[in-house]
Amino acid sequence: MALVVAGFVVLDCSEPEKLAAFYKEFLDGEETDATANRVEIQGADGMRMAFRRDVNATPPSWPRPENSLQAHLDFHVDDLDAAERKVISLGGRALEAKDGGGPYEERGYADPSGHSFTLRLEAATAPKQG
Repeated sequence: MALVVAGFVVLDCSEPEKLAAFYKEFLDGEETDATANRVEIQGADGMRMAFRRDVNATPPSWPRPENSLQAHLDFHVDDLDAAERKVISLGGRALEAKDGGGPYEERGYADPSGHSFTLRLEAATAPKQG
């Protein structure tokens, strides 16, 4: 029997209900539990996240060095442009865009509370010959 039965990515924020709503919509998920100081969701793909109230929460300042990167999330998507439109429509904001020079094309964003995350599109590769 496994000792650990569940795992969550937990983000501290001043308004967990609002941040949970952002990620719930972005991940096509559902709320699984909520208390006065914590909201938990599960995305359609099974990803579990929680949002904990911290009235003194300070948003990360990434990419600036002061109070830089507290946590970072990567989301693999099938369509970068469609995912970007959804993020922006839900109140997220763009941080940066990288060119597709490597095996991944990726773009950086911040959620409504300022936590950074990356949308990443895996480049199509040709099947092996032989």
